[in-house]
Amino acid sequence: MADGSLPALDVHKIAALGDLRRREILEVLSHGACSVGELAERLPVTRSAVSQHLGVLKEAGLVRHDKVGTRHLYQVDPEGVAALRSYLDSLWERALASFKTAAEAPRRKPAPMGRRPHTKKGRRR
Repeated sequence: MADGSLPALDVHKIAALGDLRRREILEVLSHGACSVGELAERLPVTRSAVSQHLGVLKEAGLVRHDKVGTRHLYQVDPEGVAALRSYLDSLWERALASFKTAAEAPRRKPAPMGRRPHTKKGRRR
């Protein structure tokens, strides 16, 4: 989006990654498709927990699954990840543009740090 905000449904992509196990699952899937059982063998969670995490990732659009024979294989959804990356890129571009503007802005001279003049008796006027 032009203003860098996410549509309401895309907010789920970021929220889904707020859980360590889901990030671990996504990391494993980034190397290739896996079944629930294969994921459970690689991670310290039960198959049931893996299934629940995959459901959240799938609902967020970050993971998709295909049925191959009797196996259900899960993999990273490139379109969902691309949408998330696009949003994060827009944040980064705005941050860099803001930094550039601040760096190129004319510097303001600091206020003088001088003291008030003293009278002959050492008292301030």
